[in-house]
Amino acid sequence: MSSRATGTGRAPAAGRRVRASVAVLATAVAVALGAALAADGSAAAGHPTASASDGLRHTAVEISPGSCGRGWTRPRPGTQVFDLTNTSTGPAEAVLTDPRTGAVYAETEGLAPGTTREMRVALGGGAYAFTCLPDDADAVRGPTVHIAGTARGSGPRVTPVTGHDLVPPVLAYQKWIGARAAELARRTGALRKAVDSGDLTAARAAWLPAHLVYERMGAAYGTFGDADTAINGTGAGLPGGPHDPDFQGFHRVEYGLWHGESAASLRGPADRLDAAVRALRDGWPQQRMDPADLGLRAHEVLENTVRFELTGRTDRGSGTSLATARANLDGTGKLLSVLRPLLASRDPELPRLESWLDRTRHTLDGFGHGGRWIPVDRLRTADHERLDADVSRATELLSSVAVICDVRRTA
Repeated sequence: MSSRATGTGRAPAAGRRVRASVAVLATAVAVALGAALAADGSAAAGHPTASASDGLRHTAVEISPGSCGRGWTRPRPGTQVFDLTNTSTGPAEAVLTDPRTGAVYAETEGLAPGTTREMRVALGGGAYAFTCLPDDADAVRGPTVHIAGTARGSGPRVTPVTGHDLVPPVLAYQKWIGARAAELARRTGALRKAVDSGDLTAARAAWLPAHLVYERMGAAYGTFGDADTAINGTGAGLPGGPHDPDFQGFHRVEYGLWHGESAASLRGPADRLDAAVRALRDGWPQQRMDPADLGLRAHEVLENTVRFELTGRTDRGSGTSLATARANLDGTGKLLSVLRPLLASRDPELPRLESWLDRTRHTLDGFGHGGRWIPVDRLRTADHERLDADVSRATELLSSVAVICDVRRTA
């Protein structure tokens, strides 16, 4: 996953509070999380009504410290909509939970004073309560509401992840990145030596193994800061294009190796790449990753793979975009392995996700034999469509990981 949008930085990440921008995620775990669509608040408080537009039961519910959850007095099972109105003087979040376990069925955030939003959710038998989270104030839990019958028919729910829960996986991942940074320095050093010696055939052979090590480290790019551009900038958007003096890193060396540049002209770029990698390796022990990055990047890495690698936009002559995509998939797999203790009990779709990732690996492996990868633009149409479908489906299923691992406020 290369540095994107411009030659000087990565494309903006989707916000960490990813659920705020998602109406209904298409995964079974998170289908109700993040539902926060504009509504007119036409339902009378406490009286469910059938909406002419969607045919669902609507119930008006107040969201405020003094009246959290007020209005839900006639609980019924089934798919329904709560019209949440913030009757306080400040912004607030609202979460529908299981009051016994704290599991979240649905949530909305950024609800401004005097505004109403819809929260759509499927409910079966059980106990439910709204929790109101005003900005700069303690959480308030509303009354517990009971729906008779079995829990069958309830929508998905997820037990919130705390910052403490994410400490072990982030420490394990940071250690893994440290080992990869050392490997990256060794392989980049071999690339630099080949260029310095004038052996461009050896340099071309050394380029891809070094580059793929970096591509597997995708969840840490945000922590790398400016080093990411120095190591993996694409040069896109720079005034001088591939010849711009600010174009640097693996892709600058790639361009020269596959566009007939001399060893002498590549010594500077190779030396600067090697220096940037060694600085990253030496500085990594002092870095601290944001735990919130783990789940978000698990989804974002493959999302960017679809946008950039599968379109060939980051290829600078080597024709190895599919190898990069395969490395991105490996990086995603590593993230899932450190997050598995949290996901195993929270994401019922995890086995299906892993199955799709395995399928996508198999598909990609079919395009690379003995280190020789088919360039994206030479794929047959049917093969390209199959690959796009596999990676896109895996990416869609990864959206639940981003939502589940988002640290939620509970107090």
